[in-house]
Parts: sequence; structure tokens; C-alpha cells
Amino acid sequence: MSCVLGFDVGSKLIGVAVGNRITASARALAVVPVHESGPDWIQLDALQKQWLPETLVVGLPLAPDGTVQPATRLARRFAEHLRERYRAPVALVDEQHSSQEAAQRFAQARAAGTRRRRDAAAIDAEAAAVILERWLAASDTTTTG
Repeated sequence: MSCVLGFDVGSKLIGVAVGNRITASARALAVVPVHESGPDWIQLDALQKQWLPETLVVGLPLAPDGTVQPATRLARRFAEHLRERYRAPVALVDEQHSSQEAAQRFAQARAAGTRRRRDAAAIDAEAAAVILERWLAASDTTTTG
């Protein structure tokens, strides 16, 4: 199996992308809300069941100097929950500038007429695709767990 799911973790939304290790490609899939009690696990469970990924990839937000910030701890906790819940390997990938790249992709798609303003909510899923593409392109796709 070659399916991989990627995640861009935020305090309000989690972008999800699906990728293929054979083709080294990824695409935005969904945006999952985060409630006061945590992520919408029902929606995440449905995506996991639908795609049956062999590996899960979580973007790790580090400060520009590489230091840990509150969002880093949030992403690490989410990655650990994924590993425990799905009993699957989880990789952490530096997500620096992934949101900016996703926004640029969205702007280009709008200019080309393939996206509309109302599609802007999907930027988080596009950021997850950027993160996943980086992991797929890396020569070392080491996982934890």
C-alpha cells in the first residue's frame, strides 16, 4: 500500500491531504474542525477508514530560528494521538512557509479561474498537501512510532 495522509495542525482547523508514495504526489483532501474538546475525531476516523494510510505525516511548526513554540507542542501532541489511535507510523516534518506556499497556490488557482473566493477555507488542506509533498520528496522518509 502506498497511501499517506498529511496534516497541517492548527488550533481551530486541521488541514488534511492524501498522498501516494509511488507517484510522490499529494492533494488537498479536507479541513477538519478543532473543538474545545479537541479535533473532530469522527471526521478523522472516517478519513482514516476511507484511505487506510500506511503512514501519517504531521507538519511541525517551528519558530524561524528552529525553536519550539506553543504550536509545536500542539502538533506533537496531535501526532502522538494519531500514532496511538491508528497504530500507524507518524512522521513529523518542518512545515516552515507551507501556509505561504498554500496561499500562493490558491492565488494562482484563483487567477486561472479554477478556484473561487469561497474555496479559501481549503487553504489549510492545501498547506497539508505542501507538507506531504515535502515529506514525499525527501530522501529520508523516516517515521516515528
